[in-house]
Order: sequence, then structure tokens, then C-alpha cells
Amino acid sequence: MKNELSERITVVDTSLDELLPQYDNPQSVIYDAMRYSIFAGGKRLRPILMWETARIFGKEWDCVKELACALEMIHTYSLIHDDLPAMDDDDMRRGMPTNHIKFGEDIAILAGDALLNKAFEVALLSKNPNAYKALQVLANSSGTEGMIGGQVVDLQSEGKDIELSGLQYIHSLKTGALIRSACVIGAILAGASEKEISAIDEFAKNLGIAFQIRDDILDVTGSADELGKPIGSDEECDKNTYVKLCGIEKSEMLVNEYSQKAMKALSIFGNGADFLIKLTDYLINRNN
Repeated sequence: MKNELSERITVVDTSLDELLPQYDNPQSVIYDAMRYSIFAGGKRLRPILMWETARIFGKEWDCVKELACALEMIHTYSLIHDDLPAMDDDDMRRGMPTNHIKFGEDIAILAGDALLNKAFEVALLSKNPNAYKALQVLANSSGTEGMIGGQVVDLQSEGKDIELSGLQYIHSLKTGALIRSACVIGAILAGASEKEISAIDEFAKNLGIAFQIRDDILDVTGSADELGKPIGSDEECDKNTYVKLCGIEKSEMLVNEYSQKAMKALSIFGNGADFLIKLTDYLINRNN
């Protein structure tokens, strides 16, 4: 799986390099900052999920290229802003200094803003006949009813006791929305039926929850070298996590429960979904 993912990451990175070039002009520092975070070694999970979903329906990278790269830009901008002193105040990301440590807080804010704008500029390059519908999903999942909304509720919940349902709501938006949109957009661009899109959405919804729970567990049990950032930051910031609310053992059970639901949702696609099933298993058992 690592080898297969590495091959796909190379394809995604080549396209990102093409769609986010460096310019030699008075504002060149903004491109330095944008590219610094884009090429800081991410998993490219969301573009790969979009691509692999499209492959279920017989389509390849060219079908999703622009929307997949746009989604990765949005994800990256969210990480830049998430690391800022006003948010999580993190100094390290993926084993490297965070954007505001490298370039200063002012440029980091602008780099995040620029990546968000660039994302939609890139998405609009798509010639796919279903691109307009896909763009609606992209905009909604990254906005106030998606990722940003989840971040707002997460910030407001810090230091407060919340129910498990409240935590699930936060992460269904903050983390889950972009994972769901990656898969749903892949299906839309590939021309899937509404029934097929619904099954893909069910898969992605459960995968997003399992992925977040594993993240919460790794913040307690992982190593800084493997994660590329300090561990224990969730507890230090008094953040609500699955581990805090449920404990390690119950959290592990929940990872398994939601991953099984995710894989079951793909059963209607038969062998066509084999890679997504293997990827799900890989993600929920990862150590970084």
C-alpha cells in the first residue's frame, strides 16, 4: 500500500507543481509560502480518495485533476491557519517549522488566503461537464456548513465539557466534510448515479470519523518523530477528543466500528472498490 500510495502521490505532486508555479515578481514571497506548505510532505489523502472514487466508475486522474488539486489547496490553507498563534499555536507541522514560523504570521495568513483563492481558480479550469455540481460540493464542504463551521464549534468548545454527539458534530464538519467531498466529487465527476453517490457518501462519512478517532489516539500513543509534530497537544490545550471522552480502549472499538461501516457501504461496487477498502484498512491502522 505504501508503494501504491507513493506512486499516486507523485502524480498529485506533479499536477500541483504545474498548477501552482513559482513566479519571479515583487510578491514572489507569497508563492514561496504557498508552495512551502503545499510541498511539506502531506499524505495527499483527499486527492487520492477523489481519484480512486472516480476509478470505481472507470475514470482516471485527468477526470478529477483540477478539483483534486483545488481540494488539496483548501486543506493546506486550513492547516496554515490552524497552526497560527490565534488558533492552535503550533510550531511544527510534518516535521518542519509551520508556515508562520518560517515566513511570519502576516505572510502565513496571506498564504492561506491565497491558497483558498487559487483553489477555486484551479477548479474552474476543469472541462468536466459535471464540474459545476462538483464546485458546489467543494464550496459547501469548506465553508460555514463544513470545515470552517467545524473549526468554529471546536474553538468554542475548548475547555468545556461536551457530549460525544457534540464531538461527532464538530469532526463531521472540521475533518469529515473535506473527506466526504473528496469522494462525492470523484463520483460526481465520473458520472455516477444518485444511488452510487449516496453509497460513496456513506463510505466517506464513516471513514472520516474513523480517521479522526485514529488521529486522536495517535496524539496520545504516537511518537513525535513519526507524526512530525509534538504529541499530547490535544490534552495540553484541553481539547475535546474521542480519547478524552471515551478512553483509548473504547476509541479503538469505535475506529473498528466506523471503518467496518465504511467498507460495508462499498459492497455495492464489488471488486471495483478493492483499493478503497485496502486504503481504509491502511488508514485506520496507521502510526502517523
